[in-house]
Amino acid sequence: MFVDVDYDAKILKVRQEITFHNQSKDTLNSFVLNDWNNAYSGKNTPLAQRFSDEFVRAYHLSKKEERGSTTIVSVIDQNNRVLNWERPDNHPDIVQVQLKNPIYPNSKFSFYIRYAVKIPSAKFTEFGYTNDDSFILKDWYLSPARLENGEFIRYSNQNVDDIANGISDYELTLTVPRDVSVTSDLYVGNKIDKGTTIEYFLIGKQFNNFNLILEKKNSFQVYRNAVAEISTNLEDDRVSDIQKTLLIDNIANFVAEKLGRYPNGKIMVTQTDYNRNPVYGLNQLPSFLSPFPDTFIFEMRFLKTYLYANLKNTLKLDPRKDAWIYDAIQMYVMMEYVKEFDHDKKMMGKLSDWGILKGHNLFQLDYNDKYSYLYLLMARSNLDQPIGYSKDRLIKFNEQIAGKYRAGLSIAYLDNYLGNSIVPQAIKEFCILNTKQQTDGEDFEKLLKNKTDKNIDWFFTTVVGTRDAIDYKFGRVKIKNDSLRIKIKNRTGTNVPIPLYGIKNDSVVFKQWVENVTVDTTLTVASYNADRLALNYNNEVPEFNVRNNWKNLNNWFPNQKPFKFTFFQDIENPKYNQVFYVPSFNFNIYDGFSPGLRFHNKSLLQKPIIFDVEPTYSMKTGKLIGSASIIYNDYKRNDNLYNIRYFLSGSTFHYAPNARYVKFVPGIQFRIREDDFRKNKKQSIMVRQVIVDRERTNYIATDEQSENYSVFDIRYRKFEMEIKKVYNLNTDLQISKSFGKISGEIDYRRLFNDNRQINLRFFAGAFMYRSTNSEFFSFGLDRPTDYMFDYNFYGRSEDSGLFSQQFVMAEGGFKSIFETRYANQWMTTLNGSFNIWNWVEVYGDVGLFKNQYQSTQFVYDSGIRLNLLPDYFELYFPVYSSNGFELENGNYDQKIRFVVTIDPKTLISLFTRKWL
Repeated sequence: MFVDVDYDAKILKVRQEITFHNQSKDTLNSFVLNDWNNAYSGKNTPLAQRFSDEFVRAYHLSKKEERGSTTIVSVIDQNNRVLNWERPDNHPDIVQVQLKNPIYPNSKFSFYIRYAVKIPSAKFTEFGYTNDDSFILKDWYLSPARLENGEFIRYSNQNVDDIANGISDYELTLTVPRDVSVTSDLYVGNKIDKGTTIEYFLIGKQFNNFNLILEKKNSFQVYRNAVAEISTNLEDDRVSDIQKTLLIDNIANFVAEKLGRYPNGKIMVTQTDYNRNPVYGLNQLPSFLSPFPDTFIFEMRFLKTYLYANLKNTLKLDPRKDAWIYDAIQMYVMMEYVKEFDHDKKMMGKLSDWGILKGHNLFQLDYNDKYSYLYLLMARSNLDQPIGYSKDRLIKFNEQIAGKYRAGLSIAYLDNYLGNSIVPQAIKEFCILNTKQQTDGEDFEKLLKNKTDKNIDWFFTTVVGTRDAIDYKFGRVKIKNDSLRIKIKNRTGTNVPIPLYGIKNDSVVFKQWVENVTVDTTLTVASYNADRLALNYNNEVPEFNVRNNWKNLNNWFPNQKPFKFTFFQDIENPKYNQVFYVPSFNFNIYDGFSPGLRFHNKSLLQKPIIFDVEPTYSMKTGKLIGSASIIYNDYKRNDNLYNIRYFLSGSTFHYAPNARYVKFVPGIQFRIREDDFRKNKKQSIMVRQVIVDRERTNYIATDEQSENYSVFDIRYRKFEMEIKKVYNLNTDLQISKSFGKISGEIDYRRLFNDNRQINLRFFAGAFMYRSTNSEFFSFGLDRPTDYMFDYNFYGRSEDSGLFSQQFVMAEGGFKSIFETRYANQWMTTLNGSFNIWNWVEVYGDVGLFKNQYQSTQFVYDSGIRLNLLPDYFELYFPVYSSNGFELENGNYDQKIRFVVTIDPKTLISLFTRKWL
């Protein structure tokens, strides 16, 4: 390649010659090139869709000059003939060149391409041009696609670092302005000063691809040792150069021992690669806490990034299809490194020494325990995926964290099962094999199987190929003389080996691998005077539930666990029945500020049964109020109906001055999802009985029917969401003694390319029958009466004053207040808004509604909405409505509506949705 860099225009002008040696047995009539830079060329590419699915707003709102593209000028073959080329449908980042003559096996073919590469902004993926005039370049040039079984691999760029290139030798002549520094993992040969520019000649052999970084000020330091020449710009000013040198040398030698000698000689460990895949945990805690020594933080960051670069450059696998092998080796070597050099480190660092935190299991776990718990975070939520999935099918949390950790745990599991250093030897030999040839997952499997007589099919078919949960428990245990007759139960039917331990005085007295436990298995073992039995004692197996892995032999109550009360939430501790307590508070104007204490068993990992009791004290009334609930989650791991939730809840607060309500709700919810977890599409059906008892009060008018009532409620919801559009469908059927009603609403949001957004909501509801004169159960035009107490109203019985102006988008959804506020026959409304500048929107509502003995009424309103934080803090300023010009007649401050939410879960959900 001959590349001229136009630094100001951010364009690379390329003349490229490709010589292809067909070493396959197939005759090729076309040639495929990866053009991943062109993935940035539009807002409907697979890359753009990936951004939209993960709620990355920046790309959708970007300007054309911020996005990249590739403009091909000509493609000419070795006989100077123009070759036709095309970008296949739905693959704008792939170029297929139609050949004039076929390429026969063992023959060579050359062709020439001229094109211009417009570099995108690095704010999207960290690759591209940066604000400090640096070019961080990766996958920017036209590269030959990987050839397998006579077919070229066609993968589009989805921002998961899995380009499938053919193994190539590179010669690059690069011309840059003389004030630009060049750093690459290619070798730099000649360097010619041409006055205003400098020409670099770079070469590399047997590369998948290469890194190229252009900077006005060189940020890289070079470390040379017996393993490789290492260029790094990892940021860490708190570690001295001498410390860095020692740590880098130690890591390079350790990795070489585990993987074999690094084949390329030069390697780049960049801040960009680290930013894209940081060491989670180290990057989450604020620096002022300093939970880890500065050297350890640098050590872990460098180790992970060095392993990433090493494996990407060494392994000649299909990086999308066989991504689990990269992840497994990377995480396994990291765990082995910590075992050898940092075995004393805790998962939360020195925070484990703080007195108030010592009683928390989270702060006592070893550093390597984080891998298991972060995998279980997804598995217990029924969101884990097979580690053998292609990388583009994984949701973001699995792709970057849970799936990687499960892969590392799985290969460590196999290592423990096989023993005799079989797995580390196989890993090293596999890396060496990759220096000689292109490989695939079957090569890795064959290598492992050739080293053992044990059957390990279960590892590849079940552990790698499925998301089947592993969960074993003890059945009955009989003690006879010096022997134990033990029944082991397989709770999930996943047939994989499990280790059985005998424990005496917290020391292991025997260990035995138990195999082929398909349902129940009984075995007899020597007791060795053990006082306890344990399955998976050292967490060798990535097991779904370790709470049932213990059996006491010298106790009348063999499964009894002590209760442990812990301040604030903690991670699961299988040795205890945990109860967490935490201060809490509630607020409404009738109870005032209500402090309390919340008791629950919800650890950081999901459990089947969750209870939550929150008694609080009403400062305004001097009475005890609060809520309680118990939930049973039945997760269906292999069904679209993935969760059935049974719940029972109750609450009591004041709904008016000195007037209490009591609400009791038994119910069941069915949750449904797509086979493809990446699709943000879900459905739910909820069936519940809402039983309410309200104390009578003179503050508002009540009657017998509105004081004590029960409503049978069935709700169906379907939603689809991404950054560009959101669609919601909700239906509701309510049956009660005094009324029956049905309603539905459709929400639609569309974000346009010019950052304009439209929100539309249609609501329709009607009574099927009604035998009450109270408007308490009627449809609300501007505010629901909320007779089922589902909404967090701060002053639900107020009809004047600030708290009467609280707005909840429900039922009619109007913001202006009209003389007639309710409909006791039917109502249909349309609500819309459109942003005119960032979070400033105009809104409008129109509606028809009908009351008994009255004619149908038509109403409308309009105004300005300040959407400062959706669902959390919003303001509505009415301007014109059926009432006329709202700014007239004074008291305008009483017409302003607001949305304020003090529930932190609403805010947190805005930042976590991109991961799931």
